[in-house]
Amino acid sequence: MTSPERTEHLTLPGVLTAEQAAETVAGILAAQRDSGAIPWFRGHHLDPWDHTEAAMALDVAGEYDAAARAYAWLARHQNADGSWYAAYHDGDADRPTDLSRETNFCAYIAVGVWHHYLTTGDDAFLDRMWPVVYAAVEFVLGLQQPGGEIGWKREPDGTPVTDALLTGSSSIHQALRCALAIAETREEPQPDWELAAGALAHAVAHHPERFLDKNRYSMDWYYPVLGGAVTGAAAKERVESRWDDFVVPGLGVRCVVPNPWVTGGESCELALTLWAMGESDRAVDILRSIGHLRAEGGMYWTGYVFEGDRAFWPEELTTWTAGSLLLAVAALGGDEATTAVFGGERLPKGLAPDCC
Repeated sequence: MTSPERTEHLTLPGVLTAEQAAETVAGILAAQRDSGAIPWFRGHHLDPWDHTEAAMALDVAGEYDAAARAYAWLARHQNADGSWYAAYHDGDADRPTDLSRETNFCAYIAVGVWHHYLTTGDDAFLDRMWPVVYAAVEFVLGLQQPGGEIGWKREPDGTPVTDALLTGSSSIHQALRCALAIAETREEPQPDWELAAGALAHAVAHHPERFLDKNRYSMDWYYPVLGGAVTGAAAKERVESRWDDFVVPGLGVRCVVPNPWVTGGESCELALTLWAMGESDRAVDILRSIGHLRAEGGMYWTGYVFEGDRAFWPEELTTWTAGSLLLAVAALGGDEATTAVFGGERLPKGLAPDCC
């Protein structure tokens, strides 16, 4: 079990003590199956993106073996085309519950693998995971559209869904940059990936019409910044433009407007976004505002309905919500691997496209 001595670096006044951080890490470990799978919570499904997010949180807490087992689960159960299914019942690879293959879910392994490597310096791990990352990226780029955006998914029968999601494509942009960093470390340059990343960044930053209109969702608001496609003054302008729409003072960040529902995952991701913009004070304020979501045992409720019949909803304590909090705290505390992955250090930007 993780001890408070191992989580001293995950302390943040008003957010986490070392003891609380250790308790949260223990909650994620309790949900992890012997196979390495990390479902949302035991009895619920696993999806590859949230599984990876939880594994990254284990790494920042020093639980390197548990994180490595999570990545080994992905390596063992990758489909022949480089993908994973969108959902598996309780992390059971023999019981997929959604046979579609979502591009942003599949791409995110590159973020996790790069983060684990930066955390541990384990060259053998990177060697083992390189073919897995390569195949996943190739699957994802098979759905890139002429405008640079990435199609959402392949249906169970293989039919491509070419409609693109801004949040998903923004996450893929971050993943492509991590994949390029892995390739560079291995001295196996991937110029096609660089071009793809550049075209994707251009689409995210300058062509909202190429994506499905989901601007009611807070993730579409901040993810272009969190994924590294929108930076500098443009990032500041984007975040300020809808701050009052999504941020509920003292409670957190709405998942979707106008619904009176704040969610822990979106709040922690916005905190990471603010940190990446150099606004650590506001990031800490957001994390402090979701203290009410912490449950007995150290895990966090997914969200809270703050009008009418006020209640935690849905009634679930998810590994990825806890994981996103630990990652945000780690970034604010200067954890080297986490700051590199989410701050853009050592990540290539991709090549600019030839056209607009």
